[in-house]
Order: sequence, then C-alpha cells, then structure tokens
Amino acid sequence: MQVVFLNTFEKSGQDSRTEQAQLSICEQNGLWSIIWTESLGEKQDSQSVWFEGSSWEEMMMAFRHGIAVQMGEGFQPIIDGMLEERRSHEGQGSQYSMIQYYGEMNAESVLFEALREWRRSKAAEMKKSAYLIASNRMLCLLSTYVPHKPEELLQIPGWGETKQAAYAEEVLAITSSFDRERGFPLDWVSSALDPKAYMKWIYKQKENKFKSQMDRQQEKRKLLSAIAEGKSFEELLAQSNLPRRDLIERIEQLETEGYDMEPLIEKELESMPESEQQLVWDALLAVGDRYLKPVLRRAYGDEAMQEKGKSLDLMYDRLRLIRLRYRRMNINHVS
Repeated sequence: MQVVFLNTFEKSGQDSRTEQAQLSICEQNGLWSIIWTESLGEKQDSQSVWFEGSSWEEMMMAFRHGIAVQMGEGFQPIIDGMLEERRSHEGQGSQYSMIQYYGEMNAESVLFEALREWRRSKAAEMKKSAYLIASNRMLCLLSTYVPHKPEELLQIPGWGETKQAAYAEEVLAITSSFDRERGFPLDWVSSALDPKAYMKWIYKQKENKFKSQMDRQQEKRKLLSAIAEGKSFEELLAQSNLPRRDLIERIEQLETEGYDMEPLIEKELESMPESEQQLVWDALLAVGDRYLKPVLRRAYGDEAMQEKGKSLDLMYDRLRLIRLRYRRMNINHVS
C-alpha cells in the first residue's frame, strides 16, 4: 500500500497535554483509503477508516468531511490550509459568517415568532413556499439585529434588493416595534463573539456541507446502478423516495454530466405512440426547449392544460424525457 498523503494534527488536551493524530491517504491497485490514527500515549493507537473505494471524487468528499469534523473538535493540521479556512475567514466573507453565527445564537424568540407568522400569511397570500419568502436563518438574523430603517435591512446578509422591494415595509412594521440593545452598522459583531465557539460553528457548517455532498454522491451512485439494472421511473421513485420533480431533475443532471439516459428514456416511452412522440418533437422544434408549458400546449392543445393529478404528471414526465433526447441529438448534430 502506497501512502500518497500524510499530515499530522494536534490539539490541546487535558492537563496542558498536546494530543496528536495522523491523517493518511493510501492507494493500492486503484483502491483508495483514508485512515485517521489518534495517538493515545502508552495505550494502543486508535485508528478509524473514513473511506475505502475506487472513486477519487467520493474519497475527496469523505476526506474533507472528516477533516471538518476533527477540526471542529479542536484538531489543527501541522500543514495548514486543509480546508482553506484562513482564506475563507478574511474580508467580507468572514464578516458575513460572523453576523450569521451571532444571529443564530442570539435570536429574540418573541420577534422570531412574529416574523414567522408574517411569513406564513405572506406565503399563503402569494401562493409561494414559505422558505421562498424568507428562510429560518433570515428570520433569526432579523430577530437578532432588529432593523428599524430600510438601509439597516440591507445590511443583513442575504436580504438583498429583491426582498427589499417586496417585503421591507411589512417587515419593518414588525421589527421597528421591538427594542434592541445594539444598533447598525454591524461592525461590533466580531468583538462580541466567543472565538472558539465561532470556529466550532464554522467547521460544523463545513461538516454539514460535505456530508450533504457525500449523501448526494451516494444517491447518484444508487440511481445510476438502478438505471443500469433497467428499473422503470416508478421503481426509481419508490427506491429513492424523491418527489417526481426532484427525480426527473436528477436524471436531467446526469444527462448533462455525460451519463447515458437513453435506456431509461426508451423504456419510459415504450407505451407512447410514435405519432404522439412526433407531435412533441415538432413542438420542441417550433417553440424551443426552454419551457415545457408552451410545448405541452403546442403538442396537445389548450385542453391539455386542464388535466390534473397523475395524468398531467405523466405528460410532463414524458415531455422532459423527450426533451433530453432532443437536446442530446441537437448537441451531437451541432458538433
């Protein structure tokens, strides 16, 4: 087994002792492994394997995730810059993350609930998902810093001009009725933080990010395997537990990454008459492939827009599958 990477980590332990660990990446016959070894002094070293497999991409995800976990526990690498943590905590990005951390830790519960009730009502009024109005993190920030003026709202990370134009007046009507201990600008935040707690939070964010990437990669591998086995779209839905729209979007993404989705497309279109497929193809040629609603209307007429439930879902599934084929053939033709 060949060691292709090795780094030592240290952290301050009890009784001022320094704890040490080593992280290594090894390769043998195309198989990668990541090994974390903690030195336990007189006791036998503790060793854990973070990853074993042939995928470089999955190995690197496990590598970053594991480092984030250990650095969140206080270990620091002798060779610095493992997650580019220093670069990410400089300048404006650092200030924004400090504001987010302080906001999550210090949200005012009564104001948060008032804002959440406003969001619920606004979402119902606009027939939009609540998170599109404002995320829970945004409500935390608003209830922590309590803006009273429009220009103060714009200092909240993630608020932006679009939300300002749409919701500023209503939000300020709520927040301005609450007192606050400190005002704007928010340059005081950095001095109000516990540095150790803040850094632990930073690495927790990284850990969650890399864990999400690992989960997504595993889902991708399972999906590709199921498609290779010849499973139908309905079987893929049952296996993945994804909503229909999310699953078809994953399939579209796999197509753009160069994976062959034609076996699945052909299987799903077996029961669709060639004449009907041609109508959809002609509609794509006529109105383009960016939006599906005009394609649906062109191919099936206005009465198709009145369909509900599974019937409409099936029509859109088929349109999106034919669009995949259409885009691929157009690209091949151009090249």
